[in-house]
Amino acid sequence: MGKKNLAKKDLPQFYLLVVLYLLQGIPVGLAFGTVPFLLKSMAKETSFTTLGIFSIATYPYSLKILWSPIVDSIYNPKVGRRRTWIIPVQLLSGTMLLLLGCAVSRNLVFKGVDDAFHGRQSQGIHNLNILTLAWYFGFLVFLCATQDIAVDGWALTILSKDSLSYASTAQTVGMNFGYFLSFTVFISLNSSDFANKYIRTVPKEYGFVSLGGYMKFAGALYILVTIYVIFCTKERPLDHILPQAGSSATKKDDESKSVVEYGDGDVIGTSNTASIKYVYKCFGKILKLRAVQSLAFIHLTSKLAFQCNEAATNLKLLEKGFKKEDLAVTVLIDVPFEVIFGYYVAKWSSESSHHHNHPSHRQVLTGINRWVKFLVGEPGILTPWLWGFLGRLLAAALGSYVLKIFPQDAKISRTYFLIVVFQHLLGSFMSTVQFVGISAFHTRVADPVVGGTYMTLLNTLSNFGGTWPRMIIMSMINYFTVYECYVPNTNQVITYQGGSMEKCTDGWKGQASILRDGYYVTNGICLIIGTLLYFGYLKRKAQQLQTIPVDAWRCS
Repeated sequence: MGKKNLAKKDLPQFYLLVVLYLLQGIPVGLAFGTVPFLLKSMAKETSFTTLGIFSIATYPYSLKILWSPIVDSIYNPKVGRRRTWIIPVQLLSGTMLLLLGCAVSRNLVFKGVDDAFHGRQSQGIHNLNILTLAWYFGFLVFLCATQDIAVDGWALTILSKDSLSYASTAQTVGMNFGYFLSFTVFISLNSSDFANKYIRTVPKEYGFVSLGGYMKFAGALYILVTIYVIFCTKERPLDHILPQAGSSATKKDDESKSVVEYGDGDVIGTSNTASIKYVYKCFGKILKLRAVQSLAFIHLTSKLAFQCNEAATNLKLLEKGFKKEDLAVTVLIDVPFEVIFGYYVAKWSSESSHHHNHPSHRQVLTGINRWVKFLVGEPGILTPWLWGFLGRLLAAALGSYVLKIFPQDAKISRTYFLIVVFQHLLGSFMSTVQFVGISAFHTRVADPVVGGTYMTLLNTLSNFGGTWPRMIIMSMINYFTVYECYVPNTNQVITYQGGSMEKCTDGWKGQASILRDGYYVTNGICLIIGTLLYFGYLKRKAQQLQTIPVDAWRCS
């Protein structure tokens, strides 16, 4: 059954992993959440197509597999296989954040976003080159993705075998906390309305934390943690690695290198793993595995169902008149839930893997059990992931409902506010359930000899499944939206599809209103595709994958 609790000897390493993953969450939170939020809240006429273009900045995180074998193979043995990359990449990330923070504060980049904090007359966001902004943040995300490759590999060796399943817990807690620090907490503290309503007694025109100031703080944090990694950590050699249970592998040590011998007679030594050619060869072997191909298809299609809700619901609430500070509170409530439940979800996922096909579960299904079997099938390690999918599907449906019942006078009642909180919590929590569930599954099946490359491949496929549809979804929202433009000078009423409100307000000097909101059409399409995909393929395939022996996932 294995130990359920984290071994005491692994606590320092576990906390280090949490901090390293937290650092990754900072640029991710800025690129995935904060910048689109600021664009929409400070300039409501910003089109969803523009936001789709900025989403290019998030692509490196989903394409890191292209350079992961290089990160996995080239290293200085004296420094350590993972520290060789973590140290310089984090120093560069910290420097980049410091420089970009200074540029934002001085109005050289993202002009207008920090005007109120520096006594400049605020004209909102102006003269914005969205591609330049995407490039800056895209480079930050590229560095973050490179760090992730090294940390994922280190996670497989820094913890003892008994505590290995907690690598995914460290990733969940750290990444979520970093993301929420950059998005949720920052948006709250950046908002003058939030500060004036909930904290200050004397109102001011600006919040507590500017974007430039926060980025400089994040840069300093990066550099401080890197100094700790340089002077206070040592990396365990490869001979620490033992393949996970089920691989029928044994470990043999000699004075100079580690050798891992598999049941099929294949022998892998540290000299092999230092060869980029060898790692790319293993990479090719991984992709040829039938099990990996099935998992890849699941990753690339499963997140399509929630894309409209997760990319656009909060932004549409802002567009309709939901106050920025109220939305910040809504998202802020999420933080303790994510941190607390992340741990228990990991435990649930770990325990689920031990109950598959247990005799006590082979009983006649009645009532609720029959419904459970219909919804998620037989219990197993992927059961939390399947429940998470259904939960996110429900949250996406609720997203349309929340927007549909938005008060006409924009006066938010307590009941409506609680509905928004519930919808957000449901989607966010179920996303965590899926993330922890699939991370535990990845840790279980990844070959530890090429752990960095294998884990990165699986995580990349998962991330890319949530990234590639984003630009298409944003464009669809724009495409299906129908506007009506009343031009006072000519008393004309012009109806047009696609584009943005700016076409009416700036082009024709008119007053724009939405006749048909493309959000509802797009979200409806996503929900239909998601439901058909789940019951037609995903549930059945997940059931198969969780019963496949670990040997079927080995490439070495």
